[in-house]
Amino acid sequence: MTKVQLDIVSDVMCPWCYIGKRRLEQALETVDDIDVELRWRPYQLDATLPPEGRDRKEYLENKFGGPERAKEIYSRIEEAGKDEGLDFDFSAIGVSPNTIDAHRVIRWASNEGEEIQDKLVERLFKVFFMEGGNVGKHDVLIDAAKHAGMDASVVEALLATDKDRQEVEQEIATAQQMGVTGVPCFIINNKYAVMGAQQPEQIAGVIRQAAEMKEVGAPGS
Repeated sequence: MTKVQLDIVSDVMCPWCYIGKRRLEQALETVDDIDVELRWRPYQLDATLPPEGRDRKEYLENKFGGPERAKEIYSRIEEAGKDEGLDFDFSAIGVSPNTIDAHRVIRWASNEGEEIQDKLVERLFKVFFMEGGNVGKHDVLIDAAKHAGMDASVVEALLATDKDRQEVEQEIATAQQMGVTGVPCFIINNKYAVMGAQQPEQIAGVIRQAAEMKEVGAPGS
């Protein structure tokens, strides 16, 4: 079975990233003859947010130029989410969070294995978009880590430090230098990229193309 590495550059406060996750899961079901190794990579839609975050309503209105425009944009996202079985509850979100600490926990989850990391990411998306939880708060992150199967006491101790903060910031900077200007972005074998929450068949097509190129030993594969 050909092995393919797939890095998902994402931010847990990005609704299109959650939609992209669902479409990726559908894509993977159609390429089950390929061994796809998933790794979640960090990105911040807004690194300028303070540690405590900002009032969600005010933040979106400032970002999109008024409440009507914000409502219009998010109504389209709601419809796209429903198509993927995601029941977004944007009205429950009170705070737009700074996600740097969430990305630190996701980074630590990678040491526990692909399944644990994916479970953590899924939980953080659900907490934020369905339950309105503040994924910038340490107690919320610790609870999500525990839910994913991580050692909550270790996560709590690490969050109290600056462990891996610089490394996460460097990863984000590297993604930007590579040309990632928005998320989600799916990078396959460090060579092919799918920008945005594309349809499952498009994601699957690039995965299969990357696997075929690797099989024939194409240059750079």
